[in-house]
Amino acid sequence: MTRVLLSGPDMSYAERAAVVEAFDSGWIAPLGPAVDDFEKRMADRLGRRHAVALSSGTASLHLGLLAWGVGPGDVIPTSTMTFAATANAITYTGATPYFIDADPQTGQMDPALLEEVLATLQREGRCAPVVVPVDLLGRCVDYTQIGSIAWRYGARVLADSAESLGAHHAGRPAGKHGDAAILSFNGNKVMTTSGGGMYLTDDEATATRVRFLATQAREPVAHYEHREVGYNYRLSNLLAGVGIAQLSRLDGMIARRRARREAYAALVADAPGVEIFQRDGDQEDNCWLTAVVVDPDVAGFTAADLGAALTAARIECRPLWKPMHLQPVFSAAPARVTGAAERLFTTGLTLPSGSVLTESECRQVDGVLHEFLASRRPCTTTAEV
Repeated sequence: MTRVLLSGPDMSYAERAAVVEAFDSGWIAPLGPAVDDFEKRMADRLGRRHAVALSSGTASLHLGLLAWGVGPGDVIPTSTMTFAATANAITYTGATPYFIDADPQTGQMDPALLEEVLATLQREGRCAPVVVPVDLLGRCVDYTQIGSIAWRYGARVLADSAESLGAHHAGRPAGKHGDAAILSFNGNKVMTTSGGGMYLTDDEATATRVRFLATQAREPVAHYEHREVGYNYRLSNLLAGVGIAQLSRLDGMIARRRARREAYAALVADAPGVEIFQRDGDQEDNCWLTAVVVDPDVAGFTAADLGAALTAARIECRPLWKPMHLQPVFSAAPARVTGAAERLFTTGLTLPSGSVLTESECRQVDGVLHEFLASRRPCTTTAEV
């Protein structure tokens, strides 16, 4: 029995043909016509003036912060419920991440807590020039509120939309929100370039700065001239070819992920204490990963129990992100927490959600889920009359 993956890459003949085309063009080294084309297509789709294709979402965050002058002494509020890359990129600049707890219903940065933190930092005379909210599991944060709060305190918003390409908030696509935004094309995302990312902005000067830093900060002269430290962060022309093909298939891949979420919702509909996470208002989500939240007092089992059953059946699953303020490496970082993210980490479990899942794999997952839930459903008896 093969292992069912959580979110495997969805590849077709189109991606293979795009790589061959990029290869045959002779542009094997980083940069080339496929990179330029990929950037233009993404910027056009998202309504941004500029897109910069980079080697990862992490690199995009790092350079986005550097381009705005973030450095030692700065404090950067960010979501505690996120992958380590967000906090790592802030740390690369020498700034300090300040972790904000989650809204318990959505897992997204809690706007009220963000305002409390920004007000406190302002009173203390500490500089918080940028806020980095994180779109979780393919849902955009509430940019309407967060953008307004950040503006009142003079902070820019760098939207970490690594997980949310194809999602929307208030009718605007992920990648369009914030003063700038980043995307990830890691192998487990809705669309992938194997590895890769994108920085998106409407500001030409900032885009130019990011491109400069991403190409080793090389000065525009015939010889190699460097006046500051740069980075080798540009995307390969070959991988950009994959991205072009993936982007053309994005809507179909999202539709299949949404169908998988609907199937899970039907499976757990009658299971006491079990619900689909972020189900309420998910029409604008991209359904990157579908998760269940388990209330053990009602369900009679824990998310870990369900995870163990799936793992035993060679089905990949994973708890929701362990909050950054609980990670040993960031234990000394400031945080404003309520326990919401920690509860979600304990009670949440992500399920296989990829658009490449076969019918056989879906039946396998659904069968194990159905059997597990049926075996844990409380027995009821009818008293004799």
